[in-house]
Amino acid sequence: MSEPYTIYFAGDLFDHKHLIGNAVLADFIERLSNGRYACRVPQDFEFVTSRGVDIRNIDLKAVMDCDLGLFNFDGPDLDSGTVVEFMFAKMLDIPSVILRTDLRISGDGDREDWNLMATHYPRTKNVKIRALAWYRQAQQQTDSLATLTDIFYTRIASAVIFALDDVRQQPPLPKPTPITPDIIYQWAVQFPASGFAEECGEGFAENALARKRAKGLL
Repeated sequence: MSEPYTIYFAGDLFDHKHLIGNAVLADFIERLSNGRYACRVPQDFEFVTSRGVDIRNIDLKAVMDCDLGLFNFDGPDLDSGTVVEFMFAKMLDIPSVILRTDLRISGDGDREDWNLMATHYPRTKNVKIRALAWYRQAQQQTDSLATLTDIFYTRIASAVIFALDDVRQQPPLPKPTPITPDIIYQWAVQFPASGFAEECGEGFAENALARKRAKGLL
């Protein structure tokens, strides 16, 4: 099998519901895509005790290194860290999927259920699911929690995979001369400062670009 597309899996990771929900959905995406996608979930590589700038640097490096992004936009107000990661991905023209499973309607725009400033970006697909409705529909099919979980997450993961397949086929944005992906990635290594360039190390941007070019993403 060819090398999988890596996905930065962004979202809340602050309580048991976030943690297990992230892990289960990532697992279903990988299995239902037959290994076409491999999720990198920050809760699996962030530090547990140290919550300083190193966490920011590790997460932004992972965003930059991954082929695609999956951004969980749940809650009445979006998680601010997820929004920062989404904007970093958009600066790098990384194909992205926004997933919203929250039944609550919020936002100040006329189309999406979240802040207008995080909408209408290119190479981005939105997947909006009313999770409670899907849960109740799955619940009507079984008395087993394990089976319910399988039905529920199979449906969500299938919708995400469909969007990932679509968005990675979208062509890169045209870059005005003399701007190239190489220049953009080199700047992305520098502008966060506070140890980010050191965390990335020599050759990181070049290696990431080479992998993405080989996969037809740039």
